[in-house]
Amino acid sequence: MQRKWSRYLRTVIGGLIATTLIGAIFGYPLYGLLAGLLAYVWWTLVQARRLHQWLANPNGTDEAPQSLGLWGDIFDGLHKLHQSHLRTQDRLRAQVNRVQESTNAMRDGVIMTDAQGAMEWWNGSAEHLLGFRRNTDRGQYIHNLIRTPAFKAYFDSRDYREPLEIHSPAKPHIRLQIQISLFGDDDRLIVAKDVTRLYQLEQMRRDFVGNVSHEMRTPLTVISGYLETLVDHADELPPKWRRAIETMAAQASRMEALITDLILLSRIETGEHTVDDSLTDVDEMLHQICHDARALSGDKGHTIDVNILDNRLLRGDESQLRSAFSNLVFNAVKYTPAGGRITVTWRTDRDGAHLSVKDTGIGIDPIHIPRLTERFYRADPSRHKDTGGTGLGLAIVKHVLLNHDGNLEIRSRIGEGSEFTCHFPRERLVERVPEAPVK
Repeated sequence: MQRKWSRYLRTVIGGLIATTLIGAIFGYPLYGLLAGLLAYVWWTLVQARRLHQWLANPNGTDEAPQSLGLWGDIFDGLHKLHQSHLRTQDRLRAQVNRVQESTNAMRDGVIMTDAQGAMEWWNGSAEHLLGFRRNTDRGQYIHNLIRTPAFKAYFDSRDYREPLEIHSPAKPHIRLQIQISLFGDDDRLIVAKDVTRLYQLEQMRRDFVGNVSHEMRTPLTVISGYLETLVDHADELPPKWRRAIETMAAQASRMEALITDLILLSRIETGEHTVDDSLTDVDEMLHQICHDARALSGDKGHTIDVNILDNRLLRGDESQLRSAFSNLVFNAVKYTPAGGRITVTWRTDRDGAHLSVKDTGIGIDPIHIPRLTERFYRADPSRHKDTGGTGLGLAIVKHVLLNHDGNLEIRSRIGEGSEFTCHFPRERLVERVPEAPVK
C-alpha cells in the first residue's frame, strides 16, 4: 500500500512538472502549472462522480467502475468490501431463516416483543395456541391480545423465575404455561407451552384424592366408633384381644388424621376452600397455637417462647393460616427432644411479614430440604412410628402460603435444629384500628 501511494504521488508530481515545463517552453510556466492542477482537479471530480453514482446504486452492476492509480485502488477495495458484505448478509439471512424454520417446527409458541410488549415476531405454534394473526397483529401490544390481568402483571413484574399458567385467549380449553426471558435491550422472549394434558391429569389426581377421602371417611368413622367402644370395655375382653384392639384403635386414629389432612389439602388445591381475605389477629392466633403446643408437649418439658414484634393484622383466610402455623409449631414439638426450646417469632420489615418457627431438634439433612413440602415425603421414615404424623403437614403449609402470595423458607442442619419461615408480602399487612374507649 505504501509503494502504491508513493508511486501515485510521483505520477502526480511528474505530471505537474511536465505541464510546467511545457508552459515554460511557451514562456508561461505558471500557466502550465495551473493548467496541470485544473486537469488533475477535473479528473478527480469525474472519478468522485463515478464513485457517487456507483454507491447510490450498488446493485445496478456487479463490477466496480474502472479507473487508474489511487482511484482504481479505491474502486477495487470498495468492490471487495461490498462483495464481502453481501456474502455476510447472505450467510446471516440463511442463519436467520434456519432459526425461524427450526422455531416454527417447535410445538411451543415463541413470541418476541420489545420492552413495552409490541410484538415483533412469533412462530406458527403461537398462532395456533394464542390465535395471533400474522397479517394484522404485528406491532400490536401483546397484553391487548392476551387480555388476562395475571399475564399483564406477570409481564410487567420482570420477575420471571416461576412460569405463569393461564387459559388460551383463543381456545379456552387449552391450558398454557407462560415463561418469559429478558434479552437484548430489555426485550422479551415469551414461550407458551401447552400443558393441558398435565393440568387435566393433576385435576384428575386431585378429584380422585378428594373423592376417595370423602368415601373412606364414613366407614372409617364407624370402625373407629366401634373400636373406641371396645377400648372402653377392654377390661371385659380376654387379655390376648386387648393389645390387638388398642393397636387397631391407634391405627384407625392415624387413618382419620390422614383423611382429614387429605380433604383439607384437596380443598385448598382445588379452590373449594377459597381465601376470604378477612383480617387475622396473628398475635392472638399464635398464643392459642403455642398454648395447644404446650399441652401436646406434655411431660417432655419443651420451652416454647412467643415473640410478637408487630401488632398489625394479616389479611387472609384465618382457618388456612391457623392450619399452616399450627402444623409448623406442632412439628417442632414432635421432632424436638425433651427439654428442647422452640421459638416462635412474628416480625415485619420492608419486604413484608415473617413467621419464624425455630427449634433445637434433631435437624434435617440439607439434601432433603427441596422435597420436604412434597406429599408423604419424609427425611427419616423411621420417625413415622414415633411421631404419628401424616406426611402432609408441610404440603398443606406450602399451598396455604401460595394462596396468600407467600412462600416457605427452610433452614436446617443435622444436630443443630431447624427453622421454618413463612414469608408474606407487605401488601397483606393492615394497621390495627384502635378500639373506641368505653364510656
